Amino acid sequence: MARTSSRKGAARPAKRTVKQRAEPSPAAPTPEAEPPRPPMPSSEPASARGLYVYGVLRAEGEPSFGPIGLGTPPAMVGTVRHGELLAVVSSGPLGVPDPTRDNVLAHHRAQEEVMREHTLLPMAFGLTLRGREEVEELLRSARDAFTGVLEKLEGHLELGLKVLWDRDLMPQEMAEHDARSILEALSAVATATRVVSPVGERMILNAAFLVAREQEAAFDAQVRSLAARFELLTFQFTGPWAPYHFADIRLRLEREAPALPAAPK
Repeated sequence: MARTSSRKGAARPAKRTVKQRAEPSPAAPTPEAEPPRPPMPSSEPASARGLYVYGVLRAEGEPSFGPIGLGTPPAMVGTVRHGELLAVVSSGPLGVPDPTRDNVLAHHRAQEEVMREHTLLPMAFGLTLRGREEVEELLRSARDAFTGVLEKLEGHLELGLKVLWDRDLMPQEMAEHDARSILEALSAVATATRVVSPVGERMILNAAFLVAREQEAAFDAQVRSLAARFELLTFQFTGPWAPYHFADIRLRLEREAPALPAAPK
């Protein structure tokens, strides 16, 4: 999804990946508190359906986000509350959905849409629970963990940067030195930084940054300044993402394997 400049050896301006959002954004069936939920067209019996979980947030009321979720047509996405926590959910078949490209993209687009107005603790693709009571139990049992992480993430978003070098233009040692300088400069503008394993031989830096929303413009400007300064390197700047790399939670569900917040590819 990242954009890179096209000419070798020329200055490579850092470009933010522009995310293509479905209109309206991805959402799932709205499991709302008391109001009636929109009907889900399906040939399956009600007992064969569950609630798919996109993430957890804190907000007033039980907001809904429209038809932006998994499924064709896109499922209505809403929330289930327990105490001060809300799970963002949509109705769908029980079991783990097929990890097709369309399903995974719908999962992430729904999270992105929610992030426009809320701090979201994202769940990994595939977490489906049996119904409202099981969702409420998840929120109850993991309340302290969810609350602690949400407090740290409040008002923040995740931005990603990959830096690549060309062996025909500069030695690897110089490229790695420049990468350390880039990481240090950007970490000064971020609340937290996570370095991820590089992918491929050309990548010398793969990092995620937790950035306060009010610092996003300053972070953007710093990336562009660094891209101009280190013009022999290629910058791939992406986001904003849900803060996958900073949501350190492990959900242990008795009936299935742990569901972990997973970074987008």
